[in-house]
Amino acid sequence: DIPSALGAIVTVREAEGWTAVAPLDRAQALGVRHEGAFTRITLAVHSSLAAVGFLAVVASALAARGIPCNAVAGFHHDHLFVP
Repeated sequence: DIPSALGAIVTVREAEGWTAVAPLDRAQALGVRHEGAFTRITLAVHSSLAAVGFLAVVASALAARGIPCNAVAGFHHDHLFVP
């Protein structure tokens, strides 16, 4: 399947189809349409899925500098994808 072939870091299946965050070179090699290149920032603290506000503080600091981000919360770390 495409997400596995891409070596996807993150996949989300929605009613409209799959979203995959994957290495750009693999997407291009497979002819998969992509929206651009992003860098992953991994927050190296062991955050809790029950924590409130931590990611909002980081996203707000980025936003104050005009940096958009897409966040993905893993069990152990949060990952931000920025242009």
